[in-house]
Amino acid sequence: MVTPDQFDIDQQNATESNNQSAAQDQRLTSQSIRSFVIRNGRLTKAQAQAIEQLLPQFGLSFSNQALDYSAVFGRTAPVWLEIGFGNGDALLDMAQQNPEFDFIGVEVHEPGVGQALMGIQARQLSNVRIVQHDAVEVLEKMIPANSLARVLLFFPDPWRKKRHFKRRIVQKEFLQLVSARLAENAILHCATDWEDYAHWMLEKLDQCDTLSNLAKPNDYSERPAWRTQTRFEQRGIRLGHKVYDLLYARC
Repeated sequence: MVTPDQFDIDQQNATESNNQSAAQDQRLTSQSIRSFVIRNGRLTKAQAQAIEQLLPQFGLSFSNQALDYSAVFGRTAPVWLEIGFGNGDALLDMAQQNPEFDFIGVEVHEPGVGQALMGIQARQLSNVRIVQHDAVEVLEKMIPANSLARVLLFFPDPWRKKRHFKRRIVQKEFLQLVSARLAENAILHCATDWEDYAHWMLEKLDQCDTLSNLAKPNDYSERPAWRTQTRFEQRGIRLGHKVYDLLYARC
């Protein structure tokens, strides 16, 4: 029999749980300023099945608790984090080519998460974990300070209209957050195929006094051979877009 006191406790716990869930949903769906928009893309049957069956194995639930990488991956290794991995093309290629590193991919869009999970299983990768959540909150809450060997930001939404520039993820506050999560001499690697956004990134990065340009001052880096060209990037190249890479080290 449930006592009145126990009923009140259960009700309180349920309310707290619902409030936490609502707060997370609010971050993903509200009209507050953010760098992404949830798109209701078509989720294939295979992607849905991958999310149901593989996310418990290869996914990390969002939490206010900082991750213990050794517990997550079962070993101690340098950790790379990719923000907005799309379908996971580059993420999985990097994980396969660099088995000595561990990788965390963050993406909000469900079809991309499902596609990446399918790729993890097909390639039999054990060094990749997926978080389906807002990358800023993941960096704030889940990633320990001074812990990442590399942060990757490939082809984020350029938000081309001037009134939308506030939505661009590369802002002063974001760079300060990323820098605080990088280990000493670790690298932030950004790439874009929009010239205006490349100039924006370069300006913002050069203004961050805890990051140092690995190219000559006020210049872009050559694309490293290990950075796989994504389908999105290849499409941009076909349209005549130049690709800009920016590599900065935590100083």
